Amino acid sequence: MLESIQISNFAIIDSLNLELDRGLTALTGETGAGKSILLDAIKLVAGDRADSNTVKTGREKAEISVCFNIINHDEVQTWLRDNELGSDQECIIRRVVHANGRSKAFINGHSCTLTQLKELSQLLVDLHGQHEHQSLQKPLIQQQLLDTYLNQPELIEDVKRKFYDWKSVEKDLDEIRSGSIEREQRIDLLRLYCEELDSHNLADGEMQNLQSEYSRISHAGQLLDNVGTLLGILYENDDSTVQSQLSYCEQSLSTQAKIDETLKTSHDLINNALIQVQEATNELRNYQQSIDLDPARLDWLNQRIATSQDLARKHRIDTGSLPDYFQKLKLELDALCGSEQDLDKLEQQLELANASYLTSARLLSQKRQHTAAALSDQITQIMQELGMEGGRFSIEVDELHTEAGYKKSGINSVSYQVSANPGQPLKPLSKVASGGELSRISLAIQVILSEASKIPTLIFDEVDSGVGGGTAEIVGKKLRWLGENRQVLCVTHLPQVASQAHQHLRVEKITSIGDTTTNVHAMNEDERLEEIARMLGGLTITEQTRAHASEMIAS
Repeated sequence: MLESIQISNFAIIDSLNLELDRGLTALTGETGAGKSILLDAIKLVAGDRADSNTVKTGREKAEISVCFNIINHDEVQTWLRDNELGSDQECIIRRVVHANGRSKAFINGHSCTLTQLKELSQLLVDLHGQHEHQSLQKPLIQQQLLDTYLNQPELIEDVKRKFYDWKSVEKDLDEIRSGSIEREQRIDLLRLYCEELDSHNLADGEMQNLQSEYSRISHAGQLLDNVGTLLGILYENDDSTVQSQLSYCEQSLSTQAKIDETLKTSHDLINNALIQVQEATNELRNYQQSIDLDPARLDWLNQRIATSQDLARKHRIDTGSLPDYFQKLKLELDALCGSEQDLDKLEQQLELANASYLTSARLLSQKRQHTAAALSDQITQIMQELGMEGGRFSIEVDELHTEAGYKKSGINSVSYQVSANPGQPLKPLSKVASGGELSRISLAIQVILSEASKIPTLIFDEVDSGVGGGTAEIVGKKLRWLGENRQVLCVTHLPQVASQAHQHLRVEKITSIGDTTTNVHAMNEDERLEEIARMLGGLTITEQTRAHASEMIAS
């Protein structure tokens, strides 16, 4: 239940702190007083997109905060726990809109997304707008209303999922069938590429080794000359080599270290250097022997590197990527070559997907037809109460038998049929109902859907437009009856409706020099009597008007 609303700097509201209670609460006031602003604020915390124009002129930000009592609402508590926003006692939703257009949303003090706001609000508030009767003539809306009353979301989602599965397989099959010529051309091209790359047979990492070997062989003469010079300096010259000089130093320090042990460290370092020179000499000799001045090998390396580079340029990739690219082309070729088998397989899958969709869609169709009959009877009954005596209402649910008519919503076409007067045949709602009749039928549907709903707070925004007199009184009693077991908020201009409320709030516009604000306050008995009288008599309120108002409230 919505317990309180706090609003600051929103539209023409400076500051508002409103406490609400169970039952039917009527919101009344002069046209333009700002009743819709209060509902706009509720819509904002329910996930509507923010608009900087809603921030009161000259203020930095607008803020709306609502508090719901959720002690007996297990579904809401579960949602909050699942989203780690939990509270078992109350749910506080806050929305802040800045003048620059930025907005923030919070649930129980935690930042949240608009998607989360919408999901949570759908469990807490059900808002019925004043123009819903205008959309009632649309076939899509008619089916959606029927499905709302049907209350089979899992089955409806199952039909939708199976429809998309079926269409996905159908699309794959069509692509294979329509692309047979292109596929054959692609297969021929892939075979040519694969034969070329397979013949070249470049191994993973081979290109780097080829370039390294090519560099070594092409510079073999220079390398041999340099290595020979270094070997002469290190070990092989007869005159003075690094090895002979270090050997002399090692022998001398060995003798001197026997006299003075502090020279032992120097001796060890010279001895290690001598060992390193000997090992380096051996490595250079082995390297010298490994270099092969082979012109044929050099030509082969040059040709293989050039071929690799040509292939890489042809396919617009790096030479090092050729092995992986070859594997990729092979996989594509294998997939295309196996598409003939895939064609048979997809045809079987298409048949199964179609059968699965139809099974679920026909089950949904049966449930819709059964529900449509029950809902039609209920709407017909309420139509009698709303001044359409002898009128009949029927929801026609027809099954479509061609695939062209199958949709994600199922295999049905839904049509609302109405006979507004006794003896007249049923005809489509859009062709026979007047504006007032549409309003009453829409109200009947909303009342029935609200009865079936588990949502604790219902908000009706001038849904009584287009009715009056005794019918308006019946509307008020229906709304009061809904308020016996839940919270109902109703914006109304009709005294017959407002007089049925458990609580009565008046919305007033206050104009002062340079500023206009809206205020909402709960009325006591005397104030309520005056407000009902105003709604009955307009500007001039007489004792007779007050007596009439008192009688309406008492009834």
